[in-house]
Amino acid sequence: MKSAKHIADRIRLFIATKQFQVGDLMPSTRELGRQLDSSFHTVRKAYHQLAGEGLLRSEQGRGFVVNRQNVPLDKSQRLEMGAERIRAVLEELIGNGLDDEEIETLFQEQLGFIEWPGRLESCASAGTTHEHAEMISKAIAAEVGIKSETITPEEIGKLVKFDALFVPVQLMRYYRAESDNTLLLPVVYHLKSELLISLVERSAVNTIGLVSREEQTLNVLIDELKLSLKFPGSIMAGATYGKSLPLFVREVDMVLYPPTIASLVERQIPEKRRMKMDYAIDARTAEIIRSELWDQ
Repeated sequence: MKSAKHIADRIRLFIATKQFQVGDLMPSTRELGRQLDSSFHTVRKAYHQLAGEGLLRSEQGRGFVVNRQNVPLDKSQRLEMGAERIRAVLEELIGNGLDDEEIETLFQEQLGFIEWPGRLESCASAGTTHEHAEMISKAIAAEVGIKSETITPEEIGKLVKFDALFVPVQLMRYYRAESDNTLLLPVVYHLKSELLISLVERSAVNTIGLVSREEQTLNVLIDELKLSLKFPGSIMAGATYGKSLPLFVREVDMVLYPPTIASLVERQIPEKRRMKMDYAIDARTAEIIRSELWDQ
């Protein structure tokens, strides 16, 4: 079981290397505790410690948000803090019998071998469309804390930019030939259960209006809705044009939309007549991604 100090040190590193950036919402204490094999009490303690340092801030109703990119220490304070910690490590190493030459060799080796989290910026999420890929990328970031760009099967030539690619299992056939050059991580995802439960419980919903940014995304979302929800009513679907929504949204009982157009929909449709379609990745997918990337 990892300590609050270990978790705080890890998060501090990810913030400093911009895996989490100013304004980003941190994973919940339970989610991060599960990811890092620790209790949510320990994670909460780490979050409060980082809030005390000014790196995070607590926002009511949201959780902990990244407040700044670096600990507010000037150069002399950073050097003093670093010297204190290195001194403690040196004392331990010397106490265990290492000499000066061995310590210097170890230090140089570790500087060369360490995998900096900044390298994780070269990740991408694949999707049928960029909008579809953004939904998958958002789900991965929410669950594991790893950000990724987006790519579609038509853009395989761009894979040279990325060290790792998150690929929905149904699209793996398009990318399998690139496995020698890019780390391919299979992704199993689904529509969040909260959405499906809410739709089932609302007996007054007889017509659904499905809206997306890209026309091709509609086919993906319709298939996923049909697979996940035996909806007896009718579904109308259409893409946005500019800052306008399809006209049918005025007539349907409920408007469903991906997070990519949330601001547009939420400005025009009352809360009681709309639901956002968020994805969640399954536990095994999260475990694979964490083992390959988070724990490096």
